[in-house]
Amino acid sequence: MTHSRKRAIEAGQVWLVGAGPGDPDLLTRQAERLIRSADVIFHDALIGPDILELASAGADMVCVGKRSGRHSVGQDQINDRLLAAAMAGRRVVRLKGGDPSVFGRSTEEMEHLRRHGVDVRVAAGVTTACAVAARAGVSLTLRGQARRLQFVTAHARAGDELDLDWRALADPGATLAIYMGRGAAPEIARRLLGEGMAAETPVLVAVNATLAEERLVSTRLDLLPLSVRALAEDAPTLILIGAAVGRPAVDQRATEAGRVVAEQS
Repeated sequence: MTHSRKRAIEAGQVWLVGAGPGDPDLLTRQAERLIRSADVIFHDALIGPDILELASAGADMVCVGKRSGRHSVGQDQINDRLLAAAMAGRRVVRLKGGDPSVFGRSTEEMEHLRRHGVDVRVAAGVTTACAVAARAGVSLTLRGQARRLQFVTAHARAGDELDLDWRALADPGATLAIYMGRGAAPEIARRLLGEGMAAETPVLVAVNATLAEERLVSTRLDLLPLSVRALAEDAPTLILIGAAVGRPAVDQRATEAGRVVAEQS
């Protein structure tokens, strides 16, 4: 199929589009085409200007992102805004960081739209864990040591403990990717250590992944709380835990950052 024959957004249609971890170079060709075709884009708060600038000059840009500790648009309101735009015959893109199917609440939005007869589709994006592994020069799996991936989110209401299966997450034969994990780092380390995960288990912490201000920190499980303390409090953070993220060695930036943390300890 040639590019000219690929369908753009139709009037009254909604696309949930994965924007990847932040670097515009990691957008899929489909995502870029859909962004350029939309006449209204409802986007997450962390979508950067380099991606938003791909929209057509006449497109309406609506920020509906949710940020921890800040006033934000509720999910029900987002659902209703998407529906209203579609019912008005607009070409709608719901632009989400990473991949819409990974902690993106895409099911809620799709079900709401489909209940009202709206045609809604999904464009996959690069999820942050894959991008971080690539940037650091590590693999998320490792033959003979890490044959399984576990993706979890550490987002919880203030004051609540994380409701996770810590015994399963402490599997030494898996790689654990924890999204939005900065604030919960002390609890993560405590609970995994309590389930028998080794203190020296390799950890890679990524802040502002793929962006100019990216920082990668190579550390170990028992030093995780100390490591994240040195990072920006409000920056998006991903934590990778397991044998695979320690082999081969992460790139020079991550290695040097890890030494700084180790010296501080």
